Amino acid sequence: MMFNGSGGMFFGGGFMLIFWIIIIVALVMLVKYFMTGNTGSQSEGPLDILKKRYARGEIDEEEFERRRKELE
Repeated sequence: MMFNGSGGMFFGGGFMLIFWIIIIVALVMLVKYFMTGNTGSQSEGPLDILKKRYARGEIDEEEFERRRKELE
């Protein structure tokens, strides 16, 4: 049985399609991993968000204290 140097049906056909799909999926997953900042499943709590807003100057001390007491 001759394959004319194309590697046969296994390497020239379906296998190459599956190979490239796996490569593309892996690249998409890597890009997504690095774009999310590697935070994983850890999420910020409401108090953490409140502290960051206060540190950035979005809210004043009075508003910070009022909201902090509501959260506790």
